[in-house]
Amino acid sequence: MAGRTQPLLAGVVTALVGFASSFTVVLAGLRAAGASDAQAASGLLALCVASGLAAAWLGWRHRMPMSVAWSTPGAALLVATGSPPGGWPVAVGAFLVSGLLIVAAGLFPPLGRAVAAIPKPVAGAMLAGVLLPLCTAPVRALVELPTVAGPVVVGWLLLHRYARRWAVPGALLVAVAAIALTGPPAGLTGAALTPSVALTVPAWNASALVGLALPLFLVTMAAQNVPGMAVLVGYGYRPPFGAALRATGLASLLAAPAGGHAVNLAAITAALAAGPDAHPDPERRWVASVTAGVGLAVLGLGAGVATALVAVAPPILIEAVAGLALLGALATALASAVTDPRTREAAVVTFVVTASGVTLIGVGGAFWGLVAGCLMLLLFRRAGDQVGTHSSAGRSDTPTASRTRPSETAAIRSAGTYTAPASTNSVETFR
Repeated sequence: MAGRTQPLLAGVVTALVGFASSFTVVLAGLRAAGASDAQAASGLLALCVASGLAAAWLGWRHRMPMSVAWSTPGAALLVATGSPPGGWPVAVGAFLVSGLLIVAAGLFPPLGRAVAAIPKPVAGAMLAGVLLPLCTAPVRALVELPTVAGPVVVGWLLLHRYARRWAVPGALLVAVAAIALTGPPAGLTGAALTPSVALTVPAWNASALVGLALPLFLVTMAAQNVPGMAVLVGYGYRPPFGAALRATGLASLLAAPAGGHAVNLAAITAALAAGPDAHPDPERRWVASVTAGVGLAVLGLGAGVATALVAVAPPILIEAVAGLALLGALATALASAVTDPRTREAAVVTFVVTASGVTLIGVGGAFWGLVAGCLMLLLFRRAGDQVGTHSSAGRSDTPTASRTRPSETAAIRSAGTYTAPASTNSVETFR
């Protein structure tokens, strides 16, 4: 009996941890991109349902624990970029283009190889610059709201030490308690808490395509899809990467009109479903990913409640919880950026330009940081220097099996359409 329920319980834990640890980042990103509270709730609901459907389909179809999640680094990018010229409809248009690019990467291997060709220090530095504004929020919250933010940070520290998996969900619970104790506002009705879909007619302009759609695609691929595949390879599976990209890209296209920014393979929570804790028999672990998909779709019904919580809380407190969730990602991205002394200065330039938040001709800092770093590498790289791509990066929170090894590279090459080295941990592996 225990063997039958074990993958079911693992799937439930995967869904709960994935949702609770990062939904604040998603809502902060959607609101920063111009969404109203109703549109942000719709986006969160769409992401839950689309991710859940993709996870259930991939797990059932391929009999592998292929967990799917929303793009947490993509949501952090939205916070850093802000509302594009043209507002929320243009952001939705960028989400659609990013989804199309993910599908294209699953159909055309050269596009996937082009993403893998981005030097790992530049990729890590760009992500670090994107994450920095949110990661400073806990410090600002301690100064502005010490009596409320203090218990949140202390709770996170204690759980991070003794039960790391539950550190961010625990901090979120403390934040909810703090909000309740400080006096929840009246006027919240059942209608406000009921999830609903708010469709948006997309719009497009050149600056949003270059400054939002392209960085969203690159961050999602480099920080989630490729490391997520490496987790599965590390546990002995040979998953079809092309099929996974097509499924998650289609899920992104499905979620975009309702406000969802990007769907992708999970990485950290993928380890919860793909590891031996899910089931001793690797052939039975796919049940965990299917259960996680169903659980995530059900959790989408709480999108209205989650959005109402964010709406009534002090903004800096929600940003603080999101920042705590991303500290590990920032550490890994920075480590990846500065490991190689030959490319360290180019990585620092990328980080500084990205973190500056500048907007030039309507294009945000993430794109210009990428351009600046790559140009510096081209201009100052010495003859004979070999600059690694993002596929061989530094430390990650995923299992050690997911690090670069020839057997994993061979496995991924034979598993799907993507032929770049598979064991990438260029930047933090999210969810």
